[in-house]
Amino acid sequence: MSSALCPEAMGTLRDLQFALQLKIEELRQRDTLIDELELELDAKDDLIRRLQGELDRMRVSLSTPGSSAAGCLALRNSSQRMKRRAVVAEPPSWDDKQPPQHTASPSPSSHSKSPESQELIRGALMENGLTKHLERGQILAIVDCMYATTVSQGSCVIREGENASLAYVIEEGKMEVTRSGHRLQTLEAGALFGELALLHNHTRSTTLTAVMNCKLWVIDRPSFQSIMLKSGLLRISQSLDLLRSAPCFRSLPEEALLKASDALEECHYSEGDYIIRHGSPGDSFFIVSQGQVKVTERKSISDEPTCLSTLSRGDWFGERALRGEESRIVSVMAAGDVTCLVIERDSFRKLMGNLEDDNKIGRDNKESKARCEEEEVSFPPDTSLGDLQVICCLGEGQFSTVELVHFKGDLRRQYTLKIIRKHAVLSSGQQGRLQTERRIMLEANCPFIVRLHKTFRDADCLYMLLEACLGGELWTLLRERGTFDDATTHFYTACVVEALSYLHSRGIVHRDLRPENVHLDQHGYAKLVGFGCAKKIGSRRKSWTFCGSTGYVAPEMILCKGHTTSVDYWALGVFIYELLSGSPPFSASDPMRTYTAILQGIDAVEFPKPISKAAANLIKRLCRNNPSERLGTQRNGVKEIQRHKWFDGFDWEAVRKRTSTPPILPCVHHPPEYRESRPPHDDSGNSSHTELPDWDKDF
Repeated sequence: MSSALCPEAMGTLRDLQFALQLKIEELRQRDTLIDELELELDAKDDLIRRLQGELDRMRVSLSTPGSSAAGCLALRNSSQRMKRRAVVAEPPSWDDKQPPQHTASPSPSSHSKSPESQELIRGALMENGLTKHLERGQILAIVDCMYATTVSQGSCVIREGENASLAYVIEEGKMEVTRSGHRLQTLEAGALFGELALLHNHTRSTTLTAVMNCKLWVIDRPSFQSIMLKSGLLRISQSLDLLRSAPCFRSLPEEALLKASDALEECHYSEGDYIIRHGSPGDSFFIVSQGQVKVTERKSISDEPTCLSTLSRGDWFGERALRGEESRIVSVMAAGDVTCLVIERDSFRKLMGNLEDDNKIGRDNKESKARCEEEEVSFPPDTSLGDLQVICCLGEGQFSTVELVHFKGDLRRQYTLKIIRKHAVLSSGQQGRLQTERRIMLEANCPFIVRLHKTFRDADCLYMLLEACLGGELWTLLRERGTFDDATTHFYTACVVEALSYLHSRGIVHRDLRPENVHLDQHGYAKLVGFGCAKKIGSRRKSWTFCGSTGYVAPEMILCKGHTTSVDYWALGVFIYELLSGSPPFSASDPMRTYTAILQGIDAVEFPKPISKAAANLIKRLCRNNPSERLGTQRNGVKEIQRHKWFDGFDWEAVRKRTSTPPILPCVHHPPEYRESRPPHDDSGNSSHTELPDWDKDF
């Protein structure tokens, strides 16, 4: 039996088909337009990269007198260009040899204020790019300790060029922001300004003047650091206590507990919220931090749920999920406001593994250290300053001068001599940090770390005799070439990973990885330098010092949460991104905007075309905001980095044995033809300083 559509229906169907064809054609045209725009965008991206590379080359040529290709001359010329510098801000003094729960930190003073003032300050903190990431308790503590001040019309609160240590919130009045006499903006009530001073000392880049009489609330850096330190220590102590209350964690060593505490996430629930539902997949373990929860069971769908127990602070549930439970057999519901600490099964397994795996990693670390220590450098132990002659000056810094020297009578035995002015160190209060740098470098014996052979001192200066890396800085090479390809980046990254692996196996965190601190030896192999921020923290402690280069610091350092060696793996991800693209992923016109971008995370960064999907995946896994989720920090250590797909086919063993051919072979003349040699630190040609015993605790 057949049926026919009426003419009206046929006409409607034809109209619909025609409209559909029009829509399909319209979509095709849009797709074509999108493809054309993407091609145009790619072309503009390529043009920008070419222009940036040309600009970098022009900067090099303008700032580099002469045309010698010698490695040490490249070092000297590169030092005349603007470079990034590390910043350092020590936390309030506290006994870091004690466990967190036994450590007391100073408490800032409390200042009374009206509820309206408290709400205004809290709102200003919650709107700011830095402070909005702080915990609720930290924000309340900051509000409590801020004190009031008044400023008359026309007065400067902040002056351009001054050192900074205070941050402000405006409650009444207006502030005008200027730079070099030019007006930038006006700040009104409810604005927070000067917050960069809370992280570290810096020079103000703007002037703020009161447009009218103003009332301000003020907090200083020591008070802010004290709040962050105290809350961080308390959080660690409470997390450890709660973890020890659970049988599955009780027998773990403290190092494993600290790792687990980093992986814990704080989750909040309201009255009646289901935390676990019967029959749902089980992949998380919970510890009650605050409040109470009810555990219920339902025999059948038609039955009412029966309350089995009520759990409170220190109790746990969902432990079968860590062993691979497929579905929940009970329900857990919040009885009022509840806070739980949660760890997912995958995070737990990646962090913990089992004791056999942990022991194996320990053996691997010891073997790695032994392999590095096999390469001893022959160096006369009785060397003195009088045995050295200066070939040339490689560069000058704020506190020091770096010279290329050689042993008298043997021009081929060349070293780098770093000359540090005592008065500059003492006036800046950096003697403790310099002693730490000296101690770490003297003990370090790794082919991928620049070797410190010996130190000297006289009445005016301290001297560090270092291995000479005549291939120059990786930073200079990157600026000359614009970007590196994958193969080149593989090699330099591998050298850095070997250096970090050696340091971390000894409980040392570097904290200042960047291309400026990677130098090439005469064979083209990369060596890690720049140990001014390095510190030995061991495996059971955290450091609370804010330090490093602005675009390379990890989120936990910005938020003053305490950090471990995991900050070096964050920096490694930034390092790889910069080598492949020519610039770091987090950069802005001022440090505060850079820190804000870092807190937004790597997922907010747009990756340029030269960075492959595999490389982008590695970078994103290194730059995870949660330190416990970063590659290199979990139970397989650096092997997780070495086995990543971006390194497929790369010969790590050849790099370790130094049998691999470097991608770039530096041009180094032997011997270099420079001006006539002279004794160290003496322009007259005669040594006017009496050498003193080697410096240790005092200068």
